[in-house]
Amino acid sequence: MTVREPLAFRVRPRTLSGVLGQERLVESLSRSVEMKSPFSFVLFGGPGTGKTTIAEAYSRDMGIHFKKLNAVTASKKEMQEAIEESRGFSHAIIIVDEVHRLDKAKQDLLLPYVEDGTFFLIGATTANPYVSLNRAIRSRCRVFEVFPLTEDEVCQGLRRAADSQDGLQGKWKFADSAYSFIARLSGGDLRFALNLLEACSIQFPRGEEIDERMVSTIERVPNYAMDKDEEEHYDSVSALQKSIRGSDVDAALYYLARLCIAEDLDSIKRRLPIIAYEDVGLANPAAVDRCHKAIEVAEKAGFPEAVIPLAFTVCELALSPKSRAAVDSIHATMDFAREKPFLVQDYLKLTPVSLSEEEKYDYGRPDIWEKIQYLPELLKDRRFFQENLLTRSNYEKALNSERERLLKQGRTSDLASLKKSRNGK
Repeated sequence: MTVREPLAFRVRPRTLSGVLGQERLVESLSRSVEMKSPFSFVLFGGPGTGKTTIAEAYSRDMGIHFKKLNAVTASKKEMQEAIEESRGFSHAIIIVDEVHRLDKAKQDLLLPYVEDGTFFLIGATTANPYVSLNRAIRSRCRVFEVFPLTEDEVCQGLRRAADSQDGLQGKWKFADSAYSFIARLSGGDLRFALNLLEACSIQFPRGEEIDERMVSTIERVPNYAMDKDEEEHYDSVSALQKSIRGSDVDAALYYLARLCIAEDLDSIKRRLPIIAYEDVGLANPAAVDRCHKAIEVAEKAGFPEAVIPLAFTVCELALSPKSRAAVDSIHATMDFAREKPFLVQDYLKLTPVSLSEEEKYDYGRPDIWEKIQYLPELLKDRRFFQENLLTRSNYEKALNSERERLLKQGRTSDLASLKKSRNGK
């Protein structure tokens, strides 16, 4: 029995003129075709945006031999065979799906042949090529970003597939609301949309108009490409932190919702405490503590109830005053300490030697502790704490005032004199 290809494969455009969206990219590649001047490039974008389709369409339009490989499944031997096959043509293209999955050895194998023109390389990847690809390979390829399709473009693709002789051949009737609902769920991923369209054709009989309600009985969860190995996942976590940092509670809730729909509690519970300490910090320490408590409750409850404490803490963090004083201070201090690792003064050492009793740190004199100089002598006037002068937090203002008091009071390394004083005066 022959198994029929999925709808998403049967209706793929074979030429650049049939590609949906990506106008600038298609225009650039079409100029290359017109001039019969192929080049190597990498297509970077989310799943279902048409990267492989575009690569194959470009190769067909160019009218030259091409070979398609998958970086995950292709062995080194298969790659060498594809390279040897390319030698038999004046021009050839090798398309590598998931090119970011090529290990260093395989990338190194391709490099000399890309350099000498044995073949042109077209890579397709969901990962940022500026991070995931060997710089030598990347420098020999142009990088094009492939964007998610708009809802109108997805609807156009769905209608085309429903009517196409390679698709559903017009045998099923879909209401406009069904196309729009599928497009909204797809998140710009046409492959997801076409798979759902085909699922509808299997689920429902011919002759009955398929509407939004009927589609929703098959799928109601939006496709946000939230695979933890994909770029979109990390982008959503990053967007959550930036939204909280920017005090945009609506955006923060949106990105939290995306992570909750994917039930990605692991990422949420790792990221939220860091956001709390890094971006809210000294401006609202109580919110930092409540963040930890909310995560504990969410872990015990699990989804779907976990969204309640998570939403509580995200709203509080987003609307809290912000202070990066602590995190900025420690980063700057670490940079300085790496360059200038001064020795600890003798009276601060765990077991000081060659010091008289008068010169030693006194554990029984709390009245003098805040007057002792703790920084090394050459750093005694150095200020590492970067106070947030624009704070709106009364708590942080009180911390800043206390620091000013201590700075005015001053410190000394003359412990013998301090210990002779009464109550540190």
